[in-house]
Amino acid sequence: MEEQIMEVKIRQSGVKDLPGVGAATAEKLESAGYRDLMAVAVATIGELVETTGVSDAVARKMINAARESMKMGFETGTDVLKKRELVCKISTGSDAFNLMMGGGFETSAITECFGEFGSGKTQVGHILCVNLLSTDPDAVAVYLDTENTFRPERIKQLAEGVGICPEDALNRIMVARAFNSDHQMLLAEKVESLISEGKKVKLLVVDSLTSHFRAEYIGRGTLAERQQKLNRHMHTLAKVACTHNICVYVTNQVQADPAQFFGDPTKSVGGHIVAHASTFRIYLRKGKKGSRVAKLIDAPNLADGEVCFHVEETGLKDVN
Repeated sequence: MEEQIMEVKIRQSGVKDLPGVGAATAEKLESAGYRDLMAVAVATIGELVETTGVSDAVARKMINAARESMKMGFETGTDVLKKRELVCKISTGSDAFNLMMGGGFETSAITECFGEFGSGKTQVGHILCVNLLSTDPDAVAVYLDTENTFRPERIKQLAEGVGICPEDALNRIMVARAFNSDHQMLLAEKVESLISEGKKVKLLVVDSLTSHFRAEYIGRGTLAERQQKLNRHMHTLAKVACTHNICVYVTNQVQADPAQFFGDPTKSVGGHIVAHASTFRIYLRKGKKGSRVAKLIDAPNLADGEVCFHVEETGLKDVN
């Protein structure tokens, strides 16, 4: 009973209750997206200083107070296991693919799919949107389109394939076209504002993750700046995924590794920054007779695996 009362008090308290936060500072925090204690607790000192103009010492006090209120200290493995029970799985439509992924694509995680053009990365993004909407009547999917690949016609096909209203499916997918890397990062940050408006966002698709970064930062001289910026973007996506129990699905481009003399020279763009920030990593490639091959190459709790499937009008189908 005491724990329930404490949880209610934490929910009722807001950024105005933090030390050093007056009316003006609270307004700046809320306009920047820091509307609750959790948002402040997971922020960095630099972010709060830039947002509100307070000193480093005040920003540190605000963060520490928010973390103490949220009880963000150590917890037992049993507590973590209970939190894991809130994780949902979004089906791919392919039994073999779902089995390889432990039941589907996880919420509270970033799943990266990389592969050459035509390997099925965008198709998987569309299919995840529709399959989510078909299982949860209140859910909303967000699609950040950087390469003009979102197709409402494809959503209508898939919706009819799973037996839901195509118009309803389209109305529950929020689409935003990003025209450069800064715009892309801003849109990712604005996902939390959709949640604060009452939308039940359970899936965020970024298609593709590195397209703008690759186009804007050319040559080895700009590599460090690009990677730092990409790292900030990945941390924003990870925070959104973990804080709001959202499945973040990102597609990634590939490049040929000139040092690879034997085997497949294909490797993903973004290097170790993207690889370390992603919870699950899947390599997609074209298979025989029009099929696609998905290879799970990194996961915290799953064995590496490989499955074949076909991309059909109604969704993904297993290869017999």
